[in-house]
Amino acid sequence: MSDPLLFEALYQGARHVGFDRPEPGAKQTLYRVADGTLAAAFIATDGSAAAVRAAVTERSEAISVTSGDPEVRPLPPLLPTATGNALLSGFMGTHKKKWGGRTAPEGEFTPPKWFFKGFGDWVRLPGEALNVPASPVALIEEPEIALVYVNDADGTPHYAGYTFGNDLCDIGLHRRDPGYNPYCKLCDTALAPWLFLGEPPASAAGRVTIERDGATAWEGSFDCGEDALYFRVRDMVEHLFSFPAVRRPGLVNYVLLGADEASFHDGFRIEDGDNIAIDVKSHGVTFDNTVRFVSPTALV
Repeated sequence: MSDPLLFEALYQGARHVGFDRPEPGAKQTLYRVADGTLAAAFIATDGSAAAVRAAVTERSEAISVTSGDPEVRPLPPLLPTATGNALLSGFMGTHKKKWGGRTAPEGEFTPPKWFFKGFGDWVRLPGEALNVPASPVALIEEPEIALVYVNDADGTPHYAGYTFGNDLCDIGLHRRDPGYNPYCKLCDTALAPWLFLGEPPASAAGRVTIERDGATAWEGSFDCGEDALYFRVRDMVEHLFSFPAVRRPGLVNYVLLGADEASFHDGFRIEDGDNIAIDVKSHGVTFDNTVRFVSPTALV
């Protein structure tokens, strides 16, 4: 059984929080909140599901909606209205498959490489297009865990929970020259709206299906849980938050933990218009996004 979850959404122009994920067509209770209310609850409480729920629902207006109502528009977890107050970043080369199946030895910690993807409004939700530069060398989907933190007024990060994402990137560009990695990461990333209230999972397994012209073009399994990683999550996170730049007061951090091998390693190449569906079977999370190659208007 997976951890309890919550989500934020806009309903009729106002922010709301929900604490369940009912079947389509079922009734669902949402609680109206101000921007930042949910983030403040993680700072003011111990972060447990019961404490956060109590802090959010106290004196909040409750409404009942039907699950699947098109007026309910999910948001990335804890995304502030001022989206520049959220950062999306992650770690590279963390999976055991990239280390011969080994686990990092005890003792001195050598941190993995880290990358910056963008600000909060760079996050894409399920069903939205993932835009990439018009002529990528070779794209790769990367289903992985994203940890969510919110900094308090002193800059101390408070762990809120985790969700799942697809860190699409141009691995071909990276392999051509690792120094090009900042360019390689300039592809949209999808995050599921569900925030699971628990420690990073030891196992998070599922399946990727890539469709082209309505038919399955490639599929394969993945495991992105902590037990599948070479590095320990605590070590990676503690190192990242040793840098003052990510400890700015009020900042929300989405931290991607790293992915399994995927379609690229199987010889498959993603094309414009392909739809990437990720099914995190261990947690009942499914989402899909269509890849779009984009040619910006030429600079004058």
